[in-house]
Amino acid sequence: MSFTIIDQATPRLHRSELAVPGTNTAMFEKAAASAADIVFLDLEDAVAPDDKPQARKNIIQGLNEVDWGTKTMMIRINGLDTHYMYRDVVDIVEACPRLDMILIPKAGVAADVYAIDMLVTQIENAKGRSKRIGFEVLIETALGMANVEAIAQSSRRLEAMSFGVADYAASTRARTTVIGGVNKDSVVLTDKDEQGNRQAFWTDPWHAAQTRMMVACRAYGLRPIDGPFGDFGDPDGYRAAANRAAVLGYEGKWAIHPSQIELANGVFTPSEAEVTKARRILEAMAQAAKEGRGAVSLDGRLIDIASIRMAEALLAKADSISAAAKG
Repeated sequence: MSFTIIDQATPRLHRSELAVPGTNTAMFEKAAASAADIVFLDLEDAVAPDDKPQARKNIIQGLNEVDWGTKTMMIRINGLDTHYMYRDVVDIVEACPRLDMILIPKAGVAADVYAIDMLVTQIENAKGRSKRIGFEVLIETALGMANVEAIAQSSRRLEAMSFGVADYAASTRARTTVIGGVNKDSVVLTDKDEQGNRQAFWTDPWHAAQTRMMVACRAYGLRPIDGPFGDFGDPDGYRAAANRAAVLGYEGKWAIHPSQIELANGVFTPSEAEVTKARRILEAMAQAAKEGRGAVSLDGRLIDIASIRMAEALLAKADSISAAAKG
C-alpha cells in the first residue's frame, strides 16, 4: 500500500437512489415506504422553472413532516449557473435538520463543490448543527469528467459521485437512443472467416467514462454510483446496465421509477453464493496463516492476501445490508 492513506467517506448503504420530483408530493409517502436506500427530492431537471419556488416549499414540508425512517435523505439543488441554487441551499438547509446530503448537479470544477461547502458550513455554524451534511456530485459533462480527479478531492463532505449519462451524452455530442442504454451502431467486427463472414458485437459506449469516474472515486474514498436508465418499461435493460456498473465496482444505481428499486437492490446485494465463497476464502487463508503460507489453493484457484481484502469488502457490505433490514 502507498504511504499516502486516504480516509473513506461516511459509509452509507447506497444500492438504490430513488429520484422524486419536488412537485410530486403524492410520491413522498410512497418513497418513504419504499425499499430505496437513498431518496433524493429533486429541484433541478424534474421541475419546471415556474414551479421551482413551490417545489422548494414542498420539500421543506416533506422533510420536516414525513416519517422517512432510517433512509438517507438528499436534495438535488439547481446548478451553480442558475439563480435558484442559493435559495435551494439556504432555505432547505436552514429549515431541515433531517437533511443528510446534497446532490450537486453538473459539477465541472473543484471550485463548484467548494462554493456549496462554504455556504453549507456557514449555515451549520449559524444554526449550531452537529450533523454534517454530506455531498454527492453528478459527473455529467465533459468538463466534469476532465476534472473528475480534482473534484473527487474537493471537499471532506464529498461521499459519492454519480455518472449522469443523459447530460454527459449531450455534452459530448454522443449518439444515444435511450438514457443509459447502448447504441446499435456501437459495434466491433471480427475478422472474416474462411467463408468471408464476419460477426458484429455491440460495445458499451459509456464504459470508458464510467471507469474513469470509478477510479477517481475509489482512489479518494468515495462511492461510485451509476445514474439513470430511462426506459423504466425495460427491466432487462436496466438490470444489464446495473450489472455492467457492478462489475466495474459501482455500489449502486439510480431509480427514476419505483419499479427500478428492487432491480437495483437485487444487483448490488451480494448473493448467498458470493457470501458463502467469501467466508470460505477467509477460512482458507486463516488456515494458511497458521501453516506459515501466504497463499493457498481453493477450488483449483490461487487465493492470497488480495483475496482477503476482496472477501472482507463483500462481507462488510452484506453485513450492512443485513443490519439495515433488521433496523
